[in-house]
Amino acid sequence: MDLRRQKILEAIIESFIQHALPVGSKHLTESYDFQVSSATIRNEMAALEQEGYITQPHTSAGRVPTNRAYRLMVDQMTQQDRLMKQAQADMLKIRRQYYLKKAKEKLYDTVSILAAATDNISFATIPDKGRFFYIGISNILRKPEFILEPEKVSKVIEILENDLAGVLANLEITDEGAIYIGEENILPEFQSCSLLAIPYSHQGFDGVMGVLGSTRMNYGYNMAALKSAVQLLNQ
Repeated sequence: MDLRRQKILEAIIESFIQHALPVGSKHLTESYDFQVSSATIRNEMAALEQEGYITQPHTSAGRVPTNRAYRLMVDQMTQQDRLMKQAQADMLKIRRQYYLKKAKEKLYDTVSILAAATDNISFATIPDKGRFFYIGISNILRKPEFILEPEKVSKVIEILENDLAGVLANLEITDEGAIYIGEENILPEFQSCSLLAIPYSHQGFDGVMGVLGSTRMNYGYNMAALKSAVQLLNQ
């Protein structure tokens, strides 16, 4: 089989694999750069049909590959290098998406456990697009200091819903964690609270996990719980 006829057959196979529709000469002319006329492509398709590589299903104007065509493709594998690169790139992309999905699930579970253990708000940045989530608003709503001054809770919630990621980006957070108490926080809305934060790394994704609550909190325990949460994330 000459090179042009082989390329036309490969195009028919590729198109049929992608679309599961019979392939006509018009589609080949418009979608591939064979640099020959439609009549030439029709002649080549007629020859391929005569040789048993393509066939006409029912009354369709298009042709589909036969098993003989697939066998020829498999035996020759003329595009193996390109296909290997494409397959590897696709696998890496899908693997990253899969790991990201699993990382988010594990992170959500861990932050939920942290909120329950500390009886405060717990949060984490999500390892994509600079977003974050938080759990445990109901915990601080029950604190006496917030019951007496509900406007403080409103301010805290407003920051959580709008700019916590910006707050975290401006904090110095070492591997040992950081604690900001009351007025040490960079935003006035958080000055009735204390914020604990620590970096995490999981499945190749990095972020920050933390606890936010009243200044009347058990700092030693909450930091220990936060460090334990990071360890739990990687178990």
